Amino acid sequence: MCGIAGIVGKIPSETVLKRIQRTMRRRGPDQDGIWIGEGAALLHDRLAVIDMEGGRQPMRRTVGERDYIMVYNGELYNTQELRTALQKLGYGFDTQSDTEVVLTAYLEWGEACLDVLNGIYAFGIWDMHKKTLFFARDRIGVKPLFFTSENRQFMFASEIKTLLAHPDVTAQIDRNSIAELLLVGPGRTPGYGVFCGIQEVPAGWCGTYSEARGVELHPYWQLTDREHTDSTEETVEKVRELVQDAVTRQLVSDVPLCTFLSGGLDSSIISAIAAAQYRTQGRQLDTVSVTYRDNAKYFHSSHFQPNSDDSYIDLMNASIGANNHLIVIDTPQLIQALFEAVEARDLPGMADVDASLLLFCREIKQIGTVALSGECADEIFGGYPWYRDADIRRKAGFPWAQSTAYRASFLRDELRKQIDPEAYVDEKYRQTIAQVGTEGIHNADDRRIREMTRLNFGWFMQTLLDGRATEIRLFFPVDVDGIRGDIHPVNEQCCRLPFAVSIQTIEIHS
Repeated sequence: MCGIAGIVGKIPSETVLKRIQRTMRRRGPDQDGIWIGEGAALLHDRLAVIDMEGGRQPMRRTVGERDYIMVYNGELYNTQELRTALQKLGYGFDTQSDTEVVLTAYLEWGEACLDVLNGIYAFGIWDMHKKTLFFARDRIGVKPLFFTSENRQFMFASEIKTLLAHPDVTAQIDRNSIAELLLVGPGRTPGYGVFCGIQEVPAGWCGTYSEARGVELHPYWQLTDREHTDSTEETVEKVRELVQDAVTRQLVSDVPLCTFLSGGLDSSIISAIAAAQYRTQGRQLDTVSVTYRDNAKYFHSSHFQPNSDDSYIDLMNASIGANNHLIVIDTPQLIQALFEAVEARDLPGMADVDASLLLFCREIKQIGTVALSGECADEIFGGYPWYRDADIRRKAGFPWAQSTAYRASFLRDELRKQIDPEAYVDEKYRQTIAQVGTEGIHNADDRRIREMTRLNFGWFMQTLLDGRATEIRLFFPVDVDGIRGDIHPVNEQCCRLPFAVSIQTIEIHS
């Protein structure tokens, strides 16, 4: 996990640039850099995972008479294949970093490089000759990328708080912001940055910025619906191959690596594949698990978690021969972490989940810098009750948010009339399910399952990734007037959550 930022247009003083950069410090504690050129400045804070020295940024490459500068936050899982392909085209490489491969791929293929990148990323590349910025975000939206564009000035960053550190970016919210926070939160309309004038590059989108043309955004990839024609045997083999390939590719690291192990299907599969790979190298895998003080006394079964993890953790760890580290979290820690988790996200989020994961990852840092996790497996493989329970599945609306009336009760009457909560949520819901294709749908249940997949992919999965890959601090007045109707500017800033998550990988730093 790294922090990136860039400004095109009027460049503020070095003092301001350093203040902006400080907001990214906890994203990248290992190295930092600032490049200032004519009409642009790029900033980077790095958590080093591959090629500790060679991967320093901002990174510069020259082709003929043209110079390109790049800041990049990500992990590329087909680095070696692309490096080999580019070498055959005549390119040389000075480092082992994936950053140099991504930049070189852009120099060769332009925007089409996104078609061949296998990884998670957010980056910006400044063309010094054309005075044009190209930026992109990975297909699933693991790596965050926000931007603002006003008064012929463009700024992008990994974090909202980094944008707010610029003196020309004001922290204000309006009634649409309140609707997002209160009615559809912790989800967020794709591309919406909540603060006025701030947007997020949607997952699978890229764009350019120049003074002459302004911001131009478009999707380069999107989820498509097709009829499933494989047999059960073919499906099993294909899924096995994809999962094994994804896990194996992500075991490459120059720093200590471990895996989450809850005893559930996703973390157990990932840990088993990783442990087997490590055994071929004569190494033992470290796994990390979490429990809570007096968990046996207070645990209650639910739709989401019918059983406690402990016995399954022991069974799996014994089976794969890993070195397990059990982390125990106590109640007072959780209470304090609730506040820190909101600060970490940069927006109100999934309070108890975020707080637990924050504490968990702080302890994991003592074991490894990179951890593989099964995050978002439930969205992809149908693990939630609304996939399995027909009654829950058939209810219209976002299945995880069936409480619009209750949420709306916190609004003042005049603001409720301006927003129309039920209509607001229903519109977001219907816009999402309208994206579902009809190919291969044979009955109403087929369509509903596909709608559930689309809802989870576009909203719930993004919420989980956002809570682990980003953070911000959102301040309302003590009397919560911002929620009840009197909207106030938000001016405070803070530092960021000490971890980032992808669908399979979590990078952790102090």
